[in-house]
Amino acid sequence: MSSPNSVFTAMVSTTMRKHYKKVVDNVTKHNGLLTVMKNKGHIKTDAEGGYEIAIPLSYAENSTYQRYSGYDTLNIGASDVLSAAKYDWKQVALHVTASGRELKMNRSEERMINLVKARTDVAMATAANNMSIDIYSDGALPNQIGGLGSLITSDGTGTVGGIVAGTYTFWKNKFKEISGTGATFATMKTAMNDLWLSTTRGNDKPDMIVLSHDFYSIYEGGLQDLQRYGDAKMAKLGFDALKYKSAAVIYDDNTNFGTTSETGYFLNTDYLWLIEHPEARWTEDDQKVPVNQDAVVVPIYWMGNMVTSNRSLQGKLMDAS
Repeated sequence: MSSPNSVFTAMVSTTMRKHYKKVVDNVTKHNGLLTVMKNKGHIKTDAEGGYEIAIPLSYAENSTYQRYSGYDTLNIGASDVLSAAKYDWKQVALHVTASGRELKMNRSEERMINLVKARTDVAMATAANNMSIDIYSDGALPNQIGGLGSLITSDGTGTVGGIVAGTYTFWKNKFKEISGTGATFATMKTAMNDLWLSTTRGNDKPDMIVLSHDFYSIYEGGLQDLQRYGDAKMAKLGFDALKYKSAAVIYDDNTNFGTTSETGYFLNTDYLWLIEHPEARWTEDDQKVPVNQDAVVVPIYWMGNMVTSNRSLQGKLMDAS
């Protein structure tokens, strides 16, 4: 007869393989921003791996554009318009565990199925909750991905993707502080209008605005009776959303982006990605048996980072301190 350890491990492996898409969906559908990025195909693998995640970017126009007549000498000089931002790989580990006591108490197939389902469900929920926190983080915690707080700063500066924005001004994000103390719908709308213009370049414009609890409440209160400001596309994805010009407006609330943070992000998600390593996309590994414990451990690994290829079209909205 198979041991309880091997049965547990086999069931976890089968569950994770069978429900991998569900694991990923739980992570993305838990968060409006990740859901939009997924629908755009902006949660993707870096098939080549490598020491860093290299994201090509365009930071200058082609200097060979020339108006000419007849036999004028043409400018065929090289144009250095492409470079790359480079981001570190970050890693996450989850473990589905069971003690020897639990395994022995759940030897029957039905009991073991229930045990495995309970443990894998918790792993999925944990991945969703913590990734939702991390994508808004400033990357300050050890080995944490660089979320929006890192990519889009309060003054546009910072070193992001290995590029120092203070030296290369094309790499600064936009930012706007609401005038006065204590934002109102009127002052907030004025600041949003200014930030929208500064983050718009022709047809390139924010497609999503994520507001913290206080900001969202102010904005929603100003539009409460105007139903046409609802966003039907986000509603179909399961998120309540308002509308600002052509952008969906949603709110999120977690430890990095909480009730009193009074922060808003104007996001052009065309230039935002969540990059994953092909061998660590919430991927289950072989079981581990601790030498000093009566237990079995099944590791689940993720590896990647959140990246941007254009900071200048991203914006941050803040309230006056």
